[in-house]
Amino acid sequence: MSLDPRPRLNLGLRGSAALFVAIAVVAILLIALPAYRLFFVISVLIGVVIAGGLTLWHRLRPIKEEDVNPKRPLGL
Repeated sequence: MSLDPRPRLNLGLRGSAALFVAIAVVAILLIALPAYRLFFVISVLIGVVIAGGLTLWHRLRPIKEEDVNPKRPLGL
């Protein structure tokens, strides 16, 4: 039993359908709102820089087996 009397908004979209809806919403916003374009470009650039930095970091400093604890988490 839920204590919240307000009904939740549930569109019932999962998986690929939700992804396509998200892409469509972003595309509509990019076309309709010029200020959103600048925000989107800056956000994508920040994301690319962070992803590149993390990729470079893990290539230069790979995880060694002795760095992983516990090695046998289930005790098997």
